[in-house]
Amino acid sequence: MNQTASEDRPQDIVQEYELDAPPEKVWRAISIPEFREQWLPGQALASTEPEVSAPAEEVRYRMRDDQPPFLESLVTFQLRPAPGGGTVLRIIHALADARLEHAAPSAANDAGPFLMRAA
Repeated sequence: MNQTASEDRPQDIVQEYELDAPPEKVWRAISIPEFREQWLPGQALASTEPEVSAPAEEVRYRMRDDQPPFLESLVTFQLRPAPGGGTVLRIIHALADARLEHAAPSAANDAGPFLMRAA
């Protein structure tokens, strides 16, 4: 797993996983509600309808924390075939609350509920 900041928005959390499953199977797991519910419950989503920007390659979900301050985030799942077979799954977790995008970062030890679920 690689975890890096996005070049576009340094506050984003970006993770990459190499999975031992074909892209078609991974796509079904992240895009079909019955399969997605097994690992990402509907109550974590702000909207159960995904935003598909590239079928079989990229899907986005809006998520909302279930505890105050109830932050919303946009989680993007990107798929591509892995060089040796399988799938590279890239997850980009970005705050959706525009009020917080330009706020000063909080201290690392503030014990706030800033950690979001999907990443």
